Amino acid sequence: MSFLEDDSSDGGAGARSQLESYVFSCELSSEVPFYTFQGDEEEDLEHFLELRTICLGEGAKEENNVVEVTAMNHQGKKISVPVANLHISCLPMVSLGEFELMAPVTLRLKSGSGPVTVSGLHLVASENDEESEASDEDEGSEEEMPSIKPAKKKQNL
Repeated sequence: MSFLEDDSSDGGAGARSQLESYVFSCELSSEVPFYTFQGDEEEDLEHFLELRTICLGEGAKEENNVVEVTAMNHQGKKISVPVANLHISCLPMVSLGEFELMAPVTLRLKSGSGPVTVSGLHLVASENDEESEASDEDEGSEEEMPSIKPAKKKQNL
């Protein structure tokens, strides 16, 4: 994952990225043909959607189900791309590996009636100060148990 590898690109002075991950899933169908994934509006957080699998659900018909993703490209323009064309008899599921997109992302059932389940991870990246991490480490060292010394043997007189 590209943003994980760059813990501190400013030479170690300042902040490091912390990553939290949560399970993500949504179901697309003729009744609910699209879902928009958006992150919180907090300035210091970046939200990513990492798509892993897209699969047909129970009751899917003998038809093509095309799932399309709409997100921003590297120029900041919205772009729509079909990522799966599923059919119950020949391709009921696709694995996308770690298909990572920055929020906002819209998933749409472009054709077919579904149901189609899209699953993956909701990733939240935040910047942490190294000073706060250092103070956390200091607090952790205070909680350590003192080393235990062996008891001295009594001498018989």
